[in-house]
Amino acid sequence: MPRDLFGQMTRPFDGVGARSRLTVPVSLAAHVLAVAAVIVVPLVASDALPSLRTNLSVSMVTPVVPPPPPLRRIAPPAVETPAVNTNAAPLEAPTGFSHEPDLVAVEAGSADLGVLIGDVTSSTALVPPPDPPPPPRREPVRVGGAIQPPTKIRDVAPVYPHIAQAAGVSGIVIVSATIGTDGAVVDTTVLRAHPLLAQAALDAVRQWRFTPTRLNGEPVPVVMTVTVNFQLR
Repeated sequence: MPRDLFGQMTRPFDGVGARSRLTVPVSLAAHVLAVAAVIVVPLVASDALPSLRTNLSVSMVTPVVPPPPPLRRIAPPAVETPAVNTNAAPLEAPTGFSHEPDLVAVEAGSADLGVLIGDVTSSTALVPPPDPPPPPRREPVRVGGAIQPPTKIRDVAPVYPHIAQAAGVSGIVIVSATIGTDGAVVDTTVLRAHPLLAQAALDAVRQWRFTPTRLNGEPVPVVMTVTVNFQLR
């Protein structure tokens, strides 16, 4: 039995599977050829590879550098000069003495008077004093209370307009009158009236005269209401 087992290893096998010894070398050779065809052939066949681009264009861009800003001149700080007091006593002793200048005499009755200091004359012409300002204008006060109405000392009757008479217009005209400090009528305003009678009433009232009205002993203008009556006869 052992002889038969090891005898197969020392004797060549001539059985049915004798051709299987060539299978491995043939398979290896086939794989080597396949790898060579896949890897080596594309490397050798340079004609099939795309050509490299040799035309390269290079463009240079030069940056624009702005000019540097102008330099600002910095002014040196101002040196404050201390104020000199002319009335202060000198710190150093004087080296000598000088004579004072003679004073210039001014004749009596001269139109230009001034103060003489040394040989310098400062003069100011005599200017008359300005006129006193006018007294402030006092606003008119309205009659009533402590303000008594003034007394009429001059009466002028109104002229009845012919157009009003022809139209049969009659009635009263109420006028607001301002009496000045001298008793004259200085301003008039119609408060209520017929248009045909208003102007005739104003013309009459403006010619009236009153006694001055006084307040604390001083004459003051007053505002009062007067009535003009127009009646047909």
